Amino acid sequence: MSSSHPTSGPDANACTACGACCASFRVDFAREELLSEGGHVPDGLTVEVNDSTCRMRGTDHAQPRCAALYGKVGEKVRCGIHEWRPSPCREFGMLAPLGLPDDACTRARLRHGMPPLGTA
Repeated sequence: MSSSHPTSGPDANACTACGACCASFRVDFAREELLSEGGHVPDGLTVEVNDSTCRMRGTDHAQPRCAALYGKVGEKVRCGIHEWRPSPCREFGMLAPLGLPDDACTRARLRHGMPPLGTA
C-alpha cells in the first residue's frame, strides 16, 4: 500500500490503511468500554488515567503510538483490535472513507510526512 488511499476495494477506508492518527494522538475513553467492565476494549492494551477514564497504551508517550497498531505508518498498517476499538477511534476521521480530510487527520498525516487526503 502507498501513503495515498485506495478508492475502492476492501481497503478503501484511508483510516485503516494510514495509521497516522494512531501514532499521533492520545486516546482516552470511558472505563465502561473496557472488556472487564462489560465493553469490548481489551484491558491489557490500556492504562488507567483515573477512576472513570482509561487510555490506550502507548498513546501518551512523547512520540505516541497505540499498542494496538501493527505495521509501518503510511505504508501498511492495521489495528489489532479494530472491531473492539474505543469510541474515540470509532469517531475519528469520519470523512476519510470518502477521501476527504479533516483538521486532525491532516495534522496527523503531515506529522508523518504524508500529504492531506485528497491531495495525493
